[in-house]
Amino acid sequence: MPELSSAAVRPTPTGVIHDIGYQRYEGPRLGRRHVFGALYLHGLRTIFGFGRSAKAKIFPWLVVGIVTLVAVALAALRSQLGEPVATYAQFADAMSWLVLFFVAVAAPELVSRDLRSGVLPLYFSRPLPRADYALAKLLALVTGLWLLLGGPQLVMFLGAAFTTKDGLKGVWNELLDLLPGLLYAGLWAVVFASVGLLIASLTGKRAFAAGGVVAVFLMTTPIVGVLSILPSHTANELAGLASPTTLVQGVGIWSLGDLLVEGDPGEMMIGGFGPVYALVAVLLVAGAAALLLARYRKVAS
Repeated sequence: MPELSSAAVRPTPTGVIHDIGYQRYEGPRLGRRHVFGALYLHGLRTIFGFGRSAKAKIFPWLVVGIVTLVAVALAALRSQLGEPVATYAQFADAMSWLVLFFVAVAAPELVSRDLRSGVLPLYFSRPLPRADYALAKLLALVTGLWLLLGGPQLVMFLGAAFTTKDGLKGVWNELLDLLPGLLYAGLWAVVFASVGLLIASLTGKRAFAAGGVVAVFLMTTPIVGVLSILPSHTANELAGLASPTTLVQGVGIWSLGDLLVEGDPGEMMIGGFGPVYALVAVLLVAGAAALLLARYRKVAS
């Protein structure tokens, strides 16, 4: 029986690769810095619903509309009364409850959706370190919250600047009041964003993440109330450390003084523990950021 050649027993090809016109990218590789910037801008757009459905824009712009209307009302009252109804720092304090709910919605949109959809391996397959992903999201949320509070403060400033009777001196004095208010708004943004994003990064379910953010901020408030009524005066003055909200207010009372309380000690007393409040705020932000980075090192692995 003659032997079959290798060609005779070779299987017949059943498929072929077709050239459908895709071309290789031959442009410049922008690198890590541009990837970080693109991720940051995408996160900032996500916070305010840009590039998403009309339904996704309802809540963020409703909050923006509320705080802006409050700022316009305060500016109008000042023009009629001739004196400010509230300082810029007091405005940030009064709007803090809206900031809380804004964080509860925005933070899950930034990180929980990526966890649930499983796109993180695609992000990390590019020249994007795991830390850059977390920091870009955090920076986007901080910027969004600062704009949420700082934008209306600018509206209040413009209203005061155009109605002042002291000319350029009045505008300058108003600017000196605005700058501490903007810094105080930045403090609210940094503390709320770092804590809120850390909580949201723990789950891929947005509803659970939003509930967790609200729960952490609201459930710590009763602790402050309990510590505030203890017979110990020291415990009363340190009570604000138990909640992120009162922690920020304590730093504001210590650093801004009359710009926040205007001579009225109010319900919250910090005594001589202002530096302690500031130190705890720094440690809280640093600890939350460190845990966020550790979280994404674990997720990526």
